[in-house]
Amino acid sequence: MTAMNAEYIENVRFSSDGTSVIILDQTLLPHKTVFLELSEADELFEAISVLRVRGAPAIGIFAAFALYVIARKAADEHDDYDSFLAKVLGFSSYLCSARPTAVNLSRQLGRMETMARSLAGSPVSVTLEAMKSEALAIQREDVDMCRAISEYGLTLIRDGDGILTHCNAGPLATSKYGTGLGAILLAAERGMHLKVYCDETRPLLQGARLTVYELMKAGVDCTLICDNMASIVMHEGKIDAVFTGCDRVARNGDAANKIGTSGAAIIAKHYGVPFYIFCPSTTIDRACETGAEIVIEQRPPHEIASMFFEKPIAPEGAKCYNPAFDVTKADLITAIITEKGIFRAPYNF
Repeated sequence: MTAMNAEYIENVRFSSDGTSVIILDQTLLPHKTVFLELSEADELFEAISVLRVRGAPAIGIFAAFALYVIARKAADEHDDYDSFLAKVLGFSSYLCSARPTAVNLSRQLGRMETMARSLAGSPVSVTLEAMKSEALAIQREDVDMCRAISEYGLTLIRDGDGILTHCNAGPLATSKYGTGLGAILLAAERGMHLKVYCDETRPLLQGARLTVYELMKAGVDCTLICDNMASIVMHEGKIDAVFTGCDRVARNGDAANKIGTSGAAIIAKHYGVPFYIFCPSTTIDRACETGAEIVIEQRPPHEIASMFFEKPIAPEGAKCYNPAFDVTKADLITAIITEKGIFRAPYNF
């Protein structure tokens, strides 16, 4: 196979004057590539809540950028530092409530808050410059972490392997390479030939819309399957490993990821297929002892009953249960790969 370089879209960035955040609207992919320029509090919140920007690392990066943008507005509206800081912290709390499960959101907002608090007494202009630098540092660090994760992941695969993915854990969910897709994209760059089977990932179809989109652009041999086909492709011997990303890891190694991940892990365990979680160390929540403590986001019924369909597929008034994530128990996970290395059970982060 001819080596190919993956194409990367800068999916979160500042506008040229720093007064807004520009994002790739992932809700419109793969059919439309639309960039949005956001600066108002409600539209920044909405971008996270409706998944215009998604993926735990990308959410964290976006939140840091968004907080800086609002801080600039606050500096124009408030003369004293206390009032300025109150505005910044209030928006941070508001933005953090947009999605509860991914720890990167609260962690990177907390990092930005710490920077703002530490400069109390300084001119607001100094704080703004420091906050912008911190946001850009968060983004650069993510690029470095994803590259390291990808290098470690590459040691787990051989030329010709079949890989099952679930949801989307590529550059769209991070900044470059990605987590669960990082090793696959790096393998393609180095001329390896992998066969990737992508779960569609109901109900929001991130696997179909985003993972297949990214892999095809990178020239990776990929095949889309329905979520309920994961068992048969493993039974047929087509899968050598399962690669997924993650939104939060507990100290004991329990991992929350897109709904359906735990089911894939259970099937993999049955067929003796290694199941790997890929995430930056910022996704590990050491304050969370086990997966039982992870708050699972509940999303609206229309995502199941009517989204992406010309007409509703369920009877009007049908009850819907729509958890966005599930928790994969540590004993189902073969290894957790971060930028710091490959970790195996017993996990004790």
